[in-house]
Amino acid sequence: MSDTNADIRPDPRAFLKLAAGEGRGKLTVFLGAAPGVGKTYAMLARAQQRKVEGTDIVIGLVETHGRPETARLMEGLEVLPRRKGERSGTTYDEFDLDAALQRKPAIIIVDELAHSNDAAARHPKRYQDIAELIAAGIDVWTALNVQHLESQSDLVSRIAGVPVRETVPDVVLKNADEVVLVDLPPAELIQRLKEGKVYLPDNAGRAVEGFFRPENLTALRELALRRTADRVDDQMADIWRQQAVEGPWITSERLLVCVGPDPLSEKVVRTASRMALGLNARWMVLSLSRSADPIPDADKAARLEATLVLAERLGAEVRRVVADDFVAEILKIARRENITQIVVGRMRAGLLTRLTRRSLPDALIASAEGIGIHLVPEAERPSASSLTPRRRSLPEWLATFGLPAATVGAITLLGLGISQLLALQNLSILYLLSVLVCAILVGRAAALLAAVFSFLTYNFFFIEPTGTFTIAKPHEVLTLVIFACVALVTGTLASRLRDQVERARQAVRNTQALYDFSRRLSAAYGLENVLTATAAQLHAMLGKGAVLLTPGETGTLELQVAWPPDQALDDTAMTAARWAHDKREPAGFMTGTLPAVPYLFLPIRSDQRIAGVVGLSRDMAQGPLSPDEDRQVSAVLEQAALAIDRARLVRENAKVAVAKEGEKLQTALLSSLSHDLRTPLASITGAVTSLRQLGEKMSVETRADLLTSIEEETGRLTRFVGNLFDMTRIESGMIKPRREPVELEPLIGEVIARAGKLDPALKVETSIAEAMPPALADAQLLEQVLFNLLDNARKYAGTAEPVAVYVRREEDMAVISVTDQGRGIPEDEIEAVFEKFHRRARGDGRPAGTGLGLSIARGFVTAMGGTIKAESPAVRKRGTRFVVRLPLALEGTA
Repeated sequence: MSDTNADIRPDPRAFLKLAAGEGRGKLTVFLGAAPGVGKTYAMLARAQQRKVEGTDIVIGLVETHGRPETARLMEGLEVLPRRKGERSGTTYDEFDLDAALQRKPAIIIVDELAHSNDAAARHPKRYQDIAELIAAGIDVWTALNVQHLESQSDLVSRIAGVPVRETVPDVVLKNADEVVLVDLPPAELIQRLKEGKVYLPDNAGRAVEGFFRPENLTALRELALRRTADRVDDQMADIWRQQAVEGPWITSERLLVCVGPDPLSEKVVRTASRMALGLNARWMVLSLSRSADPIPDADKAARLEATLVLAERLGAEVRRVVADDFVAEILKIARRENITQIVVGRMRAGLLTRLTRRSLPDALIASAEGIGIHLVPEAERPSASSLTPRRRSLPEWLATFGLPAATVGAITLLGLGISQLLALQNLSILYLLSVLVCAILVGRAAALLAAVFSFLTYNFFFIEPTGTFTIAKPHEVLTLVIFACVALVTGTLASRLRDQVERARQAVRNTQALYDFSRRLSAAYGLENVLTATAAQLHAMLGKGAVLLTPGETGTLELQVAWPPDQALDDTAMTAARWAHDKREPAGFMTGTLPAVPYLFLPIRSDQRIAGVVGLSRDMAQGPLSPDEDRQVSAVLEQAALAIDRARLVRENAKVAVAKEGEKLQTALLSSLSHDLRTPLASITGAVTSLRQLGEKMSVETRADLLTSIEEETGRLTRFVGNLFDMTRIESGMIKPRREPVELEPLIGEVIARAGKLDPALKVETSIAEAMPPALADAQLLEQVLFNLLDNARKYAGTAEPVAVYVRREEDMAVISVTDQGRGIPEDEIEAVFEKFHRRARGDGRPAGTGLGLSIARGFVTAMGGTIKAESPAVRKRGTRFVVRLPLALEGTA
């Protein structure tokens, strides 16, 4: 193989396109030039053939328009039930998307691709319903007239003189897997129309006189043939790319389309779309703005946004760029992106504009080298409403006209007064103050008016002869012209500076708001606090309500936070929220899914997954999010996604820690059971076996020892089970202590006697302060606490040295200390001894017990409103002291 052939490889983008289609359904479009050419008839005839072949094919919706031959072809095909739709008070049958998804046939026929759905539908347009069917793996057959393509609608309107109200984005046809052209010569179509095979007789006559004229049908037929040929070329190019065939199909054409907020931009985009289709070229739409430009009003911003959305619908790549030099930036992008042709609109400009500055098209033509420039002119003079700026309010008019008049008048009075006192050579500099004040306080229009007023006033009052607009001295003419130029330049620069300052202030406000929000998020603990902070920030930013939804424990989307809290979502809004979550795309207000819902739902994306959904309350007066609002909302959601992930990680780590603790406790419990149950059970079993087998053969003393052993081991089991039961009561919150006065001296005596029965060798020293008031506690719980402490001292300190039990008073607390003289507790284990199943010794040589005694003691003391702590060493660098503090039952305590 030659080196040249070795370099020819399949285009990876072609294989990515194939991979993206795996698991999806296929779209077949029956394309026609006009109604009546037989698109639906061709679909049904093909469906009958596929049914005979055994294909699972159903009719989701077919409109016969009263044509009997079309209706006959529906016989024998399964027809899905329709849902009831309503528009303008009229009820009619609509395509049932959910029924089709539930039935899930292999192929479904859905007629009239460009149809607009009713307000109750999930999507406003039928092509969006079809997109959902395809995503579910269902093949779809549909029909379309070429007039309904987005890029052709304005051209068809000019050809036929009839507005096209329902359109389909060109990208739908471009992405179709198969396009079937259904063609009919204009003469035959007109004959069918006259015979009543297209419309009812009452409408046929009007159609022939209007839309169905030979010249219109011929033009539409040409458009349909061209679009079908373009689609075939695209399919062939895809095949060649997949097979790495190098040929003349490769094109280097690429278009750059420049648009702005002007009314001409929509026409520029549509024209560029047709050029790109004809050239089989990729195209990019570029929106430019200057950093010094004033913030656009709502009408211009909405018009620009609609133009960019249209460009995306037609398949363009959209970019927004901020630059001071438009021509340099356009050419820079054109060279970087290998642009071959630039498309720009040419507005009609006034004489003053043409004289003072060069237009953008002229500048591009003069500067572009090797790049073709296409100009799209205005077809007609735009209406006054499209050329005039937004209607100003009365205060704005007063500021624009009143401030220049007031400041110029004040400066004129000041100049007249100064001229009476001093003989100044030139007072024109004073009028620049008026221009600057108007530019800074109001804007460019007021500054220019102030410059005009200053020019006229200075001429009238201060240039000889005064009282007229006549200029007597030639040098005064030059002075006045220079003043006018300086005033205009100064006013323009000051106005531009004002706009820049306002933009800077807005940027600072936005940055500060995001900084404050980031600080609140960093301090927020838990998912609910993060969501609340996010909703509050969005509400403060947009001035409307915000809701946040995240998946619940079961995985279903649930409303977590609403701000203000009085908001609720109905079933339709929840459906839009789930769509935004599942499909990872906006839904709700003015989107392609449930646009009538008064909330705009946006997915909160985080590391290739959806952390939740935010719903922004919107109304028609607000319209869609402006570009500035969209950027702010995106920044907030990015930070919120990180915070939500952090909160979820904290929660998951806590669950993991609890699970590990549970495993640790389970291991400790099993270890305790295996050791502390096995030993007494083995002793009891051995004693019982010996008594049963030997019986009378053993001496009385031996039998007594065995019975004593059984009694002691049974007591150990009883205490073991009792400890487990007490621990269960503590953790379940079942303990309800009775807080009543308890005399400590007799209680401690009973505890010592009880411990002495368990170990007669145990020595206990007691010391109780004189006139010791009773403690406020539960006598039974306190007895168990002191017994557990003495039992712990007996096990770990031995009986060689006595255990000291001291009771004293500290203010309104009773302090009970139990001190042993054992080895003591290492400093790092002082708190751990109160944990469940904690045992200092390891192995079979450890003291018998469950490791629950001290944990139970702390639980009982805490329930009684007291505290317990361990101190080690206690006496002469050894031993351990447990200190229990309980409130005293003084007069007035409950």
